[in-house]
Amino acid sequence: MKIKLDGKEIEVKKGISGEELIAMQGLKDVIALEIDNKLVDLSTTITTPCTIKTITLKDQKGMEIFWHSSAHVLAAAVRKLYPNAKPTIGPPIENGFYYDFADLKISEEDLEKIEKEALKIIESNAKPERRIVSKEEALELFKDNKYKKELIEEFSENGEELTVYDIAGFIDLCRGPHLPSIGLIKAFKVLKTSGAYWRGDANNEQLTRIYGISFPSREELKQYLKQLEEAEKRDHRKIARQLELFSIHEEGPGFPFWHPKGYRIYRALEEYMRELLFREEYLEVKTPMILNKKLWLQSGHWDHYKENMYFTKIDNEEYAVKPMNCPGHILIYKTRVHSYKEFPLRMAEFGLVHRHELSGVLSGLFRVRCFTQDDAHIFCREDQIKQEIRNILRLINEIYSTLGFKYKTNLSTRPEDYMGRLELWNKAEQALKEALKEEGMSYEIKEGEGAFYGPKIDFEITDALGREWQCATIQLDFQMPERFDLTYMGEDGTMNHRPVMIHRAIYGSLERFIGILIEHFAGKMPLWLSPEHVRIIPVADRHLSYAEKIRQELKKNKFYATIDDRDASLNKKIREAQLEKVNYIVVVGDKEVEEGTVNIRARDNKFQLTTTIEKFIEGLRKEREEKILEAKKEYFE
Repeated sequence: MKIKLDGKEIEVKKGISGEELIAMQGLKDVIALEIDNKLVDLSTTITTPCTIKTITLKDQKGMEIFWHSSAHVLAAAVRKLYPNAKPTIGPPIENGFYYDFADLKISEEDLEKIEKEALKIIESNAKPERRIVSKEEALELFKDNKYKKELIEEFSENGEELTVYDIAGFIDLCRGPHLPSIGLIKAFKVLKTSGAYWRGDANNEQLTRIYGISFPSREELKQYLKQLEEAEKRDHRKIARQLELFSIHEEGPGFPFWHPKGYRIYRALEEYMRELLFREEYLEVKTPMILNKKLWLQSGHWDHYKENMYFTKIDNEEYAVKPMNCPGHILIYKTRVHSYKEFPLRMAEFGLVHRHELSGVLSGLFRVRCFTQDDAHIFCREDQIKQEIRNILRLINEIYSTLGFKYKTNLSTRPEDYMGRLELWNKAEQALKEALKEEGMSYEIKEGEGAFYGPKIDFEITDALGREWQCATIQLDFQMPERFDLTYMGEDGTMNHRPVMIHRAIYGSLERFIGILIEHFAGKMPLWLSPEHVRIIPVADRHLSYAEKIRQELKKNKFYATIDDRDASLNKKIREAQLEKVNYIVVVGDKEVEEGTVNIRARDNKFQLTTTIEKFIEGLRKEREEKILEAKKEYFE
C-alpha cells in the first residue's frame, strides 16, 4: 500500500510498524509518528494508506512527548518511595513537566531522594508498553484511586479508547504516546514542590505537585539551570521591589498598584503607541468597564467565557465587568450608518479589562486579574483584509525591532468547532498567508488552533534569556459582525454589506509586557522607557544650588532627575545609583560649578566624561528621540 512519509510517497507492506518503517527508511532520531494528524508511538502498526510525519526531539511535539515520559518516570519514583501516594495527572508543560499526587506529604528536602530514584529507573532503559483496556479492567486496575476512576468514567462517556502504559513496572492511565525507551532521558532534575487543586478547581481536594525538567543531554540541563539562576536574578517582582515600580496587596490579589516610577514606564509605552496610532490613522476611543448582561449574551462571552468574568447588579439587572473591549467598539460602530468609502475604520483603545484567574496561578505582572490591552478593531471590506494585515505586520515589526526583540510568527487555522461558512474561512486563511508571504515573513502553521470565530496570527518574542513570550495577535473575525448585524452601504447604494472585523493587540497586556521588559533588560531600561533618567550627586552642600540648576534644566526638557543630598560618602551614593539602575549619574563639585560643566557617568560605567549642561541635554534628547537601547558616548561629546 502507498503512504506519504514526510511529504514523500512510498510503498510499504500492510501492517508495518512505525519502528520497521523508520529502520527501512534509514531515519535517525525519530521518537514518534504523527499519522493523519494524530500522535502515536513507534510501536503502532500501519494498516491503511495515510499521511505520516516523523517526530524528533527537535520538534516541539517531540519535547512534549519527552517530558510526558519523564513525568511517568517521576511518578514511578514517587510510588516506589511512597507506596500510598495516589498519582492523578502528570502533563508536559512549557518547560518540563509536573505530576500531582494525593495522599503525599513531602518537603523540599525529599526532592533529592526522589530524583535519585528516578535516575535509577532511567538507567533500566525500560521500553514503555501500551495496552488497550476495557472500562471494567481499567476500574479494577485503579480501584484504589478515585481520581483515575473519575477520568475513566469521563473518557468512557466520551467514547474514548482507554489505554494504559507500563513504564518500568509503573502502570498509569494514559493516552500516550511515549518515548521508545526511557534511556533517551540523559539528564533529569526534580525542581520544586507546591500545592495544587485537583483539576485546577479550588473547590476540590488539594494535591501535592512535583515539578521536574529533563533533557536529551547533560549540557542542556546545565544550560537550563544556568538560565534559571539568571532568571531568578531578573525576576520582575524582585526588581520591582528594589526600584519601587509596582506592588500587589492582600486587599487586591492579582490587581497591581502602580508606583510613580513604574507608572512612568507604563505611560512611556502608552505614549509611544499613541504616536504610532496617530501616524497609522487609528481613532482612539474609550468604552465603559461595566456593561449589561444582554451585550455579553449577544457577543457569546456569556456562554463561552462566563467563568472568567466578574458580575454585579445595577437596578436589579445583571451586568458584567468587561473581559474584552470588542463588544464596546461594536456598539460605537452601530451608532450610525457607515459607507464603504470610510473603510478601513481603525478603532483603538487602551482598555482596562478584568478576568478572573485562580489565586494559585497569579504571578506578579504575568498573571493578573485586571490589565490594560492596547486593543484595536479594524472594520473593513473583504478586499481590504490583506492590506490591513500587512499594515499591522509592519507595525508589529517596527515596535518589536525598536525594543530589540526577535520574534517568530504562527498562523493558527480553522478549529473543529468553527463558526461560519467554510468558504469565508478559506478566504481568510489565504489572505493571512498571502500577507505574511508578501511581507517576507516565515511562519509556522498551527493546525486547528484558530479562534472559533476566525483564523489568527500570533507572535512570540524572544527575550535576553532566550525565553519565548506570546504577545501580539491578529485575529480575523466574521462572526461578531454577524451576531451584531453590522452593515455598511456598498457601492451599489444598499445596506446589504457586512464588514469584516480584525482584532489586534501588539503589547497584548501592558502589565505583562512591562513584566517581560523588566526581565529582558534586567531592570536597566533604555532612556526613553526609564523611570529615572539622571541622578545628580553634589560633592558637598555648597554645590547644591548648582545641582538644583541642572535638575531644573532637565525638568524643562521633560527628563526625570533627582538630587542625592544625603549625608553619605560619594562612593556610596554612586554605588546606590548604579544598583537602582539610573541611566546617568552626574557628579558636581567645585570644578564643575566654576566651569559650568557636568561630569557624567553612564550606567554600568559604560563611559565617563565631562561636558556642558547644554550638550548633556542635547545628547539625552537625541537618545530619547531615537529610542536607542544603549547609551552612546559620541552623543555627549
